[in-house]
Order: sequence, then C-alpha cells, then structure tokens
Amino acid sequence: MKLEMIDSRLVNVDIPLRDFKFYIFDWDDNILHMPTRVYLEKLMPDGEWKSVAIPTSTFALIRTDTKNYRFPSQGGAAAAYRDFTDSTPEVEKSAFIHDTKVALQRVLQGEKPGPSFETLRNTLREGRLFAVVTARGHAPATIREALKIFIETILTKEEKEEMMQNLRGYRWWLDKMTKFGSDEEELDYYLTMCRYHAVTNPDFKRMLANDADFSLRITEASNVHQPELAKEFAVKDFVEHLFHILERTGGLGKSVSIGFSDDDVGNVQAVAEYITEELSRKFEGFKFVVYDTSDPTLSNGRKVVVVEE
Repeated sequence: MKLEMIDSRLVNVDIPLRDFKFYIFDWDDNILHMPTRVYLEKLMPDGEWKSVAIPTSTFALIRTDTKNYRFPSQGGAAAAYRDFTDSTPEVEKSAFIHDTKVALQRVLQGEKPGPSFETLRNTLREGRLFAVVTARGHAPATIREALKIFIETILTKEEKEEMMQNLRGYRWWLDKMTKFGSDEEELDYYLTMCRYHAVTNPDFKRMLANDADFSLRITEASNVHQPELAKEFAVKDFVEHLFHILERTGGLGKSVSIGFSDDDVGNVQAVAEYITEELSRKFEGFKFVVYDTSDPTLSNGRKVVVVEE
C-alpha cells in the first residue's frame, strides 16, 4: 500500500491497482448470532399447538415446515416477527441495535461469530462497497447504524486508520477529490453508498412492488417462497447500483466480482439460480460467487462460483 499526503491526510494511492470485489451479506447467523427470536406455535405430539421462541438459526431450517409450525393464532406474522421490526422511530432504541451490541460483546468474550464475520470486517477495512440483505423489517438507517457500531466495536485503531486511508483513496481516484471531509463525514459518505435491504420493511416492499417483473412474480409466489424472491430483487438492486457507479466513474474496464453469502439454503439456491438465469446475462463479464454458510463446521461456508468472468 502506497500512502501519500493529500489535503494533509494519508491517502492510499494504490487503490487504482485493485480489482473490484463487492459483497452482499445476510446478517443473522451469517455475520452475527443474534439473540433475536421468532415467535411461533409448534404442533405437539398430543395435537396441541404450543408457543415457542425460535432462534434464527433454527428458523432457517424449519421455516418451510408449515405442518409442524405456524404463526401465532393471535397476531399472526406481525406477532411472530415483532422483534424484527423497528418499534420506535428512534434508531438507537431499536431492538436490532440492542441485539447487535449484545452479539458483538459475545464475540469479544470469545463466542464464535457467523461464517462471514471476518469477510465483513475485511470489506470494511478495505473500504469496499457492500450490501446487507436480510429477511428482517428494519429501516436502512437502523442497519447502517449497526454497521457503525460494528466498526467501532470490532475494528482496531490500526484497522480504522487503514479503512480511512482506503476510503480517501477511492474518493481521490473515482471522484477526483483532493479535498476531504472529516473522518466522520467520509465514513458516512461510504456507508451511504452501500445498500441495506430488509426485505420485509414496508419501504422495501413498495420498491419491489414498483418493479414490473418482480411485482408480478411476488404476487404469484407462495408465502414460503416470497422471502427468496425478495432477496433476489435486493441482489439485483445492488448489482445495478454497482453498475451505475462503475459506469459513471469509468470502472467497468476493471475485473468485477460480486459475492453473496447466506445461511439459508433456500435463499442460496434461489439467488444462485437467479444469477445464472438473469443477472449473468444482463451483466456480462461480472463474476458471481455464492457462499452457502448453513454448515457451522465450515469456517467460511461452501463457496460456489456461479458465473466466471
């Protein structure tokens, strides 16, 4: 890494030598093992339905088992996912922020994080664009705040300094900037350029409903498969977002690789098929890689190269 002083700030001027690697992360049990629970009813051997609180890791395995699990008879889906939405407009009071802090503290105390935890850490340190695509219902601002907490809690002082040098490097190269804002302003700009899609959030649903193709597909899909379709749409949105940035900045001539990681096998299969059948044709030359992180014994998940460059 070659550093130069520009506007009295250290800037990584080797950034133009990099290839373009971008990442799309599921959050729960892929980045962090969150303490959040899904509230369902389970069919017992005696034929009665019993209220149960399911960890997200278990829910990923049983979410299609409509024979043995159902939404609460009182409140339905809203009651089941009540901790997965923003119950207050104040971001800092969101259950997601609270649970993220708890999960990060557990990591600091020695608990093993999700398989893509280190990939996110390196993505932030290197200043690369990314997306968070989750089945939750939080607002983008809530998820963005969680990323700030991740940076503050997990990155070392040296890693934060490296991140800022890289962020200024991208601004110097792609945006032709020689005057920089404060570290806080540059970090905010970077995080704003990333994408945060909680696919059960009302604003996301409205965005999906305005897409000519996906609005029809989502209405025809079963309740079980709607989350998979929503994640496909979120992936498409991020890839299009990247394409427009690279087109604007003249970066389309570089090697472009996009990785998607998720611990839900259904989501992995659906996104891999969508990339193969749709995105690879629209974005020729892009390399797409999918990581199945459902097996906790694999430290980085199972890598599947869906489309080569």
